[in-house]
Amino acid sequence: MSPEEKLDPLPDNFILQPPVFYPVIPYVTTIFGGLHTGKMVMLQGVVPQNALRFQVDFQCGCSVQPQPDIAIHFNPRFHTTKPHVICNTLHGGRWQAEARWPGLALQRGASFLIFFLFGNEAVKVSVNGHHFLHYPYRLPLSRVDTLGIFGDILVKAVGFLNINPFMEGGREYPVGHPFLLKNPRLEVPCSRALPRGLWPGQVIIVRGLVLQESKDFTLSLRDRSAYVPVTLRASFRDRTLAWISPWGRKKLILAPFLFYPQRFFEVLLLCHEGGLKLALNGQGLGATSLDQRALERLRELRISGSIQLYCVQY
Repeated sequence: MSPEEKLDPLPDNFILQPPVFYPVIPYVTTIFGGLHTGKMVMLQGVVPQNALRFQVDFQCGCSVQPQPDIAIHFNPRFHTTKPHVICNTLHGGRWQAEARWPGLALQRGASFLIFFLFGNEAVKVSVNGHHFLHYPYRLPLSRVDTLGIFGDILVKAVGFLNINPFMEGGREYPVGHPFLLKNPRLEVPCSRALPRGLWPGQVIIVRGLVLQESKDFTLSLRDRSAYVPVTLRASFRDRTLAWISPWGRKKLILAPFLFYPQRFFEVLLLCHEGGLKLALNGQGLGATSLDQRALERLRELRISGSIQLYCVQY
C-alpha cells in the first residue's frame, strides 16, 4: 500500500459520518463531504441551569488565526430579560447584520433536540420537533466544511444525515432520534457469510463504538478453507492501523489514528479489480492488493475486538 494512494470518489450516500456522543466543549469537527442541500445536522443535549449563551457555528475551515469565515452562526442567549437567538455571518473578519428571533424554545435546565436542515437557499432550524427559524445563506453552502460548538451547553450527541428524512410535501421535522442510540447492538465477535464472495463495486460497511478500555479491533475476510488473506487490525495500545498478511507480517497504514474511546467509527472496504480500498470515517486511507479470483473465493467476514458493533452491511 502506498500512503499517497487515494480512493476513487465514493458515492455520497456512503460518506456517512458517525455520530459523536458527549464531546468536550468547545468542540470542532470536520463535516465529512461538506454541506449540501438536503443534509441535516442534529444536536441533542441539555442547557445548564446557569447558562448565559452558546453558539453553533458552520465554518469555512478550522484555522485559529486568521479566524475562518462563519457561514451560519446560531447563538441562543439566556442572560437577557427575554431569551432569544441571534443568527449572523462572519465574512472577511467582519460580522454582518444580525438576525434576531424572540420566543426561544430552549430553557435553562431543560433537554433539547435541534435539527439544522440545509435547503437550497436557507437553513431551517427546528427545536424539539417544531420549526423555529430559517436563515438565508449569505455565503455559499459549498464552502462549509467544519462544525464548531462553543459556550454554555452540555452536548449528548452530534449526528449527521445525508438523506433528507422529510416525507414528500411534509412540513414537520422528525422528533425521534435517527442515530444509533436506539439501534440494537450486534454480538462481538461477529461472523457474516459472503455467499457470492466479493466483486468489483461491492462495499463492506462496519460501524461501531470504541469501548473505554480498548485493546484492539480486527476485521478479517476468510475463504472456504478458513485461509485468511485479508486482515485489518487497529491496535489501541500503540495507536496503529495495519494490514496483517496471512503469515503474520504487519504492514502499517501511514495515516492518523482515528479510533478514540467512547467515539463512533465507520470502516468502508470498497472492492475493485485488484483488491480492496479502505476508508475510515470518510477518509480514504489506501488499499491492499488481492486478485479477482481470491476476492471471489472469500466466503466469511469476521469482526472482533474491544468495540460495540451496530452495523454490518455488504
